[in-house]
Amino acid sequence: MNRKAILFTLAAFLASAMGHAALAVGEDNSEPPKKTKTTTQCKNGQVWDAKRNRCVEAKRSDLGDDILFDAARELAYAGQYENAIKVLGAMKEQQSARVLNYLGYANRKAGRMELGMQYYRSALQADENYILARSYMGQAFVEQGRIEEAKVQLIEIRDRGGENTWAYQALLQSLGGVRTY
Repeated sequence: MNRKAILFTLAAFLASAMGHAALAVGEDNSEPPKKTKTTTQCKNGQVWDAKRNRCVEAKRSDLGDDILFDAARELAYAGQYENAIKVLGAMKEQQSARVLNYLGYANRKAGRMELGMQYYRSALQADENYILARSYMGQAFVEQGRIEEAKVQLIEIRDRGGENTWAYQALLQSLGGVRTY
């Protein structure tokens, strides 16, 4: 191979890898989290601290934001929305798209639709490419019967390179599984 071909191939590979990395930042694992002692033993917004081998207050713990986020996500998936909100409130990164998005999700699922929508909008202000917030916002629009607004979010996800993601597929499923754009 000549030098130009090698450089072109390397550039194409790096661009592809960077595109996948950018998508990964804007989406969470589509698999529901596995239950841990956070959801099976801890109460009132506490989380399991593996080092101490007990439940601890999230706000008073020295657990990092990633551990707290995973615990909040686990609590939200388990339907413990108020506990998820407490744990999210203990995180340092209060203005990150992922925290704002899950505050939106937990509040929406707890019956506070408008507050949830405010958090989704804040998440998108923090990162307009955070496609998971677009998906959850679109699903909320579907729940409210605002189908055209949900379709706008589906198109936004697609246009931001997210057509092959869980975020896109989940919103598409909410819309009946049929693309109408």
